[in-house]
Amino acid sequence: MTATAPAPPPFRVRATASLPRLALVLAALLATLFTAATPATAHAALTASDPKDGAVVATAPAQVTLSFSEEVAMGDDSIRVMDPQGKRVDTGELRNMCSGSVIRYGTALHSGLPDGTYTVAWQAVSADSHPVSGAFTFSVGAPSATSVALPTQKVGGGPVGIAYGIARYAAYAGFTVLVGGSAFILLCWRRGSAVRPLQKLVVRGWVTLTAATLAMLVLRTPYTGSGKFADAFDLDGLKAVLETKTGASFVSRLLLLGAAALFIAVLFGAYARRQKNTDAQSPEQSKDTSDLAFGLGIGGTVVAAGIAATWALAEHASTGIQPGIAMPADILHLLAVSTWLGGLAALLVALHKVPDIERAAVQRFSRVAFISVLVLAVTGVYQSWRQLGSWSALTGTSYGRLLMIKVALVAVLVGIAYLSRKWTGRLADVAVEDRAAEPAVVGAGGDVSRETATGSTTAATADDASAEPAEPTDPKRAAQLARQRAAREKALENQVRDADPGRSGLRRSVLAEAAVAVVLLAVTTVLTSTEPGRAVEQEAGRGSASTAVPDRAVKISLPYDTGGQNGKGTVRLELDPGRVGANTLHLWADGTDGKPVDLPEVKVSFTLPAKEIGPLPVAPDRDAPGHWTASGVQLPLAGEWRIDVTVRTSDIDQTTVQKNVKIG
Repeated sequence: MTATAPAPPPFRVRATASLPRLALVLAALLATLFTAATPATAHAALTASDPKDGAVVATAPAQVTLSFSEEVAMGDDSIRVMDPQGKRVDTGELRNMCSGSVIRYGTALHSGLPDGTYTVAWQAVSADSHPVSGAFTFSVGAPSATSVALPTQKVGGGPVGIAYGIARYAAYAGFTVLVGGSAFILLCWRRGSAVRPLQKLVVRGWVTLTAATLAMLVLRTPYTGSGKFADAFDLDGLKAVLETKTGASFVSRLLLLGAAALFIAVLFGAYARRQKNTDAQSPEQSKDTSDLAFGLGIGGTVVAAGIAATWALAEHASTGIQPGIAMPADILHLLAVSTWLGGLAALLVALHKVPDIERAAVQRFSRVAFISVLVLAVTGVYQSWRQLGSWSALTGTSYGRLLMIKVALVAVLVGIAYLSRKWTGRLADVAVEDRAAEPAVVGAGGDVSRETATGSTTAATADDASAEPAEPTDPKRAAQLARQRAAREKALENQVRDADPGRSGLRRSVLAEAAVAVVLLAVTTVLTSTEPGRAVEQEAGRGSASTAVPDRAVKISLPYDTGGQNGKGTVRLELDPGRVGANTLHLWADGTDGKPVDLPEVKVSFTLPAKEIGPLPVAPDRDAPGHWTASGVQLPLAGEWRIDVTVRTSDIDQTTVQKNVKIG
């Protein structure tokens, strides 16, 4: 009588049948997350402008300036000023006015601008690699109708933003599978290096990470610029990207992925061949295999840490407070996440495709996962403190709310992992108490190696084979019989796999962990492109401060006449912020025709007669024809200061003009 393996219970059949549906649900959830996510915001934000948004000035300004909360990267075309008809009125030359902690950029305007409403559109890239943009209007004389429409879509949004976000998620997922799968093999189940499904998993992780990195490199120009897919083929834009910190991180990641490819080749080549022959190895060969495993572990750790560093060096960890601590912590965080979640994916594949995985391997992964969770918790708490800054940011900012969702998902994942550990404990009990009752298992190649609890699978296979006629000569019939044999072998493998209730329970709990991990990775991807809560509250503080204390930048115009040829004109002086302490001085000289005058010499001094302070001399540096600047102008006390401006138009023609202004 032929023995057959027991049929799997109905609930197991339903669970297997529902896997495609679960995959569709997870894919839909990911699409919803990416579609609903707002365009990436970043550390840097516009904190001030001159003229202000909505301001009405009596005369046309000589330039437009923008101040930011953090370092930004800008180009000559980053600030555009358009008249009511949509014609550009700026010179297209970016002026860097940064001084110390003051981050300010500007662009000069053409002279003789008529009255009306002007539109300023700007865009930049924050130090943590995310694009920022905005627009505002000001009016000269009086507001007027304008044909310029303010952009409704911020840079980094739209279809290009969604595609870039998906590539970011794919990069994180590929890195997780690549690192976690390799760590699972080397730390938990070395025989897995010769198992085809695990090899495919790790290689697919490498391919995914490589393809996603190339996609982000190509999409970087439209993502931080126009938002048009056609600009992905702009070679000049690609060259500009390669010169940025983000571009350098992409190139470094691709180079490290080349080293990772060599690691994979050795792991699944020479090392896998040695693992197949472990039992027949001599002591010397066993030592060589152990040395190779040690070398792979060290080399793989270095490469994995290097790839993780490409994120740490280009994103949130590299900006803000304590970057020297934040970047190593971010690297450890990424490695811990990848070891845990990537190893989880490898374990799920092994349980589903390789039923004869040793119980000891599952127990080792349980210990590795526990250590990873500890590292994840320590580094995560530090990152949360660094990025939030206060308890109010936890509920009052998008970053804080996303962080709470992430923490909740991690808690759910740890809870399911606890159930998995219980199933692992049951596997260990079976291994000790009833090894003889263990059901048949099918190896990586599909061969039956032990008997089932209900009878001999070898006899079943023999009966099935004897029942078949001799190999037919008809190719179609031969192909049909081959498919039938493959189907029988697959069904037998599934029956044997499901015959162990402990293994089936563990597989279901690991599948649940993997489903939560997919969502967790999506939330983490959105979180890394969201403005940290600390930065949001700092910007809010700046906003409230500017509301309570209006802009006090001192701006004066002083006509001069040195008496010589072409000796008449006007000097315009701006002292920003026009308060006690350090100030930045800008001075422009215009001729009677309104054009800039490049004076041979200009000097400024400050005197506070009431306190007998001064004169405090200032020698501004020539920044451009007709424009001089000086940073760090210190005014120690508040009061009525006299500003003296000395103008020399020739070797013998010179005059000094002055005006009293209130400082403080």
